[in-house]
Amino acid sequence: MRSVSFSAVNAGVVAMAVSYAGPLALVLAAADKAGLSAAQRSSWVWAISIGAGLTCVGLSWWTRTPVITAFSTPGAAILVTALAQHDYADAVGAFLCAGVAATALTATGVLARVLARIPEGVVSAMLAGILFSFGTAIFTSLRSAPLLAGTMVAGYLLAKRLWPTYAVMCALGVGLAVAAADGGLGLHLRGPGLAVPHLTVPHFSAGALLGIGVPLLVATLAGQYAPGMAVLRADGYRPDERLVCATTGAVSTLLAPFGSHAVNPAAITAAICTGPEAHRDPARRWVAGVSCGIGYLVVGCFGSTLVALFTGLPKPLVATLAGVALLGALSGSLARTVADERHREASVITFLATASGVTVAGIGSPFWGLLAGVVAHILLKSRRDQPAGALGEDRHLEAAGGAERRGQLADHPADGAGGDAEPPGDRLVGQPLHE
Repeated sequence: MRSVSFSAVNAGVVAMAVSYAGPLALVLAAADKAGLSAAQRSSWVWAISIGAGLTCVGLSWWTRTPVITAFSTPGAAILVTALAQHDYADAVGAFLCAGVAATALTATGVLARVLARIPEGVVSAMLAGILFSFGTAIFTSLRSAPLLAGTMVAGYLLAKRLWPTYAVMCALGVGLAVAAADGGLGLHLRGPGLAVPHLTVPHFSAGALLGIGVPLLVATLAGQYAPGMAVLRADGYRPDERLVCATTGAVSTLLAPFGSHAVNPAAITAAICTGPEAHRDPARRWVAGVSCGIGYLVVGCFGSTLVALFTGLPKPLVATLAGVALLGALSGSLARTVADERHREASVITFLATASGVTVAGIGSPFWGLLAGVVAHILLKSRRDQPAGALGEDRHLEAAGGAERRGQLADHPADGAGGDAEPPGDRLVGQPLHE
């Protein structure tokens, strides 16, 4: 009990609230476009909440480290466009396969070697292409609901300057206030309702595996797993990466038939709980992880209430909220897309193909964008490998800048966390309890 402190508990609650403030709108937008029933929506919210809660509590307690997990935001963004193109049972099959693949890749240590073969700019470009439509939706909402969207954007920007951690929550609060004053809130709650898990028997199809499973796997591994672990390392923690990542992958797999698309280590919410604001003593910040996980579990039990709340919100409010919540992710992804001149052309091709929204043979644009970028990278690689004095000097300079680019790894496409600096050895904390 001596490890429990108000600051650590509060940090966990704030991290949980931030996790729901914007990303949940993406989940419900995807469910809406796919025409899912109320039971399926409620089960989806229940599955991702319970998954994040169990992993937060279990991993934080076991490792004595503030391990913060969340549901995949870039994965939810992919599903907004991809889920409507496939039967829901096929999508659940893709979730299941992506979870199995994530577990295998992280548990065996293959993840780092696989990601090393795909340029960071290409993966970031795929994510930027997915998020592009969410950014433009802000201005579409400004046209259809100028007062609502305008005040939300203004509230977000003001809070971003003064209280950046709470910027998305402030945008939501301003939007709710304006919508309520304008009579645009259609909330009809009969009281809190417990969520009931809804089992969907997975069905496997090549179209869903390529159109949903592959982009979901790549975006989650590259955009969530690596940055999430980088945030922990930046604050001096050294948990077993295979344990943390494989556990979240296994939980995602088990909950996939109930709607969980992906549960993974978080970055920005992790930064809320791993810094000195949570507790001055790094060895006592693990309480924030447990607090965050308990919050997930409580909220997940009332998933049907959350669905009712969000489905009663005006569409411009939800669109603007999702857009401002992903501004940091979009800007970070665009920056990494063009950061490395060696892979810039391939990355731009990936971005354009993904942002086009093209669908071929029932397979969505994220897969085709990634495929186009990888092919372009392979075809252009021979040109970069040509030996020359000047080119050799450029490669030396680029190698010297590689550490700086790797330092941006934790600028997570969905979370926007801080860099991956190597801490001094005397700050290592959070050894597994069983040791």
